[in-house]
Amino acid sequence: MSRIGKNPIAIPAGVTVEVKDAVVTVKGKLGELSQEFSDVTVKIEDNQVIVERSSDYKTERAKHGLYRALINNMIVGVSEGFTKELELVGVGYRASNAGQKLDLALGYSHNIVLEIVPEVKVETISEKGKNPIVKLTSFDKQLLGQVSAKIRSFRKPEPYKGKGVKFVGEELRRKAGKSA
Repeated sequence: MSRIGKNPIAIPAGVTVEVKDAVVTVKGKLGELSQEFSDVTVKIEDNQVIVERSSDYKTERAKHGLYRALINNMIVGVSEGFTKELELVGVGYRASNAGQKLDLALGYSHNIVLEIVPEVKVETISEKGKNPIVKLTSFDKQLLGQVSAKIRSFRKPEPYKGKGVKFVGEELRRKAGKSA
């Protein structure tokens, strides 16, 4: 048995979970998410979601823990939400937002303007003497990771000085410079 897959998922108050025609729909105070699934059965018993598989085929074993984790992320997302923070490390690197438009100055000849999807809320924090921070919040973990990876891809951190866009708390592998 999959260690992750066999754990039941508790449904918190204010969250409704529906299973219909191989689609799980989760509704909560922050939003609504749905996920299609195959090769597993999803049951709701005693205010818990249970993911089971019918056999030990390799594809079913692989998807057992995956779908349990996806459903858990959906439940946590619509009840609490997820947050990612990106830090802009570098001289002259700036970030500002006007609504859902994120304006990044990352040392190129032009600013990068990115239109953020409405499911992801964007906020920029700029304090004097500190690196600018872009704070992204959403109820969809997958979409949040995709948007934050896109922002990071504009200027990945380089290994010598650490300049670039990095996640807050991310450990970078640093290299020594030229030895004289």
